[in-house]
Amino acid sequence: MTETTTLLRLDDWDRPPDADDHALLDLCLGATLDVGCGPGRLATALAERGHVVLGIDVVTDAVGRTLRRGASALRRDVFSVLPGEGRWCTALLADGNIGIGGDPVALLHRLRELLDPRGRVVAELAPPGAPSLSGWATLRWGADESEPIPWSVLGVDDVDAVAAEANLDVRGVHRLGDRWCAVLEERP
Repeated sequence: MTETTTLLRLDDWDRPPDADDHALLDLCLGATLDVGCGPGRLATALAERGHVVLGIDVVTDAVGRTLRRGASALRRDVFSVLPGEGRWCTALLADGNIGIGGDPVALLHRLRELLDPRGRVVAELAPPGAPSLSGWATLRWGADESEPIPWSVLGVDDVDAVAAEANLDVRGVHRLGDRWCAVLEERP
C-alpha cells in the first residue's frame, strides 16, 4: 500500500440518502451496526426500513446529529466494547470506512468478533484501478478539524486478498452508480 494523507469532510455526508445509498442498504440484512455512522443518513434510513440499527462514531457532533435524526447511536470506537457483540447480522462500512484504524485486515477481524457467525460485512471500496493506500486522515466537521488518525483506502482490486487475510470470503462485488462495494462473509 502507498502512504497518503486524506481529508474527510463529514459535511459531505450530512444529506438525505440518494439512490446509490439505498442500493447499498439493500445489501444489509437484519440487525446492522453502522460503523463510522457520521451524521446518520444511513443509520436513519435503515431504521426507517425497520432494521434494528446502531450507529457508532468517534465524532461527538456526528453522533448527536444521528440521534437528532431519530436513529440510535453511540460515541464509540469500533475497537472498544460494543453492545450486542457476536450478534450483529451486518456491519456496514460505507463512505470509505473500511479505512478506519488504518488497517483493513485488523478492522475486518474486529468485525468478525461483532458479527453473528452467519453475518456479513458490507464495505464500500475505491473503484477498480484505484490504488489501495494507507496513512492518515483528518476529519473535518464544519470549521472543526480532528488530529490526524490512522486511515486507509481499499480498492476493489485488492479486496479478495484483504478479505482472505481476515478469513472472510468475498460473496459479491457490486457497482452502485459511481460507487463500489463488496459483501464479505465468514469462510465455511
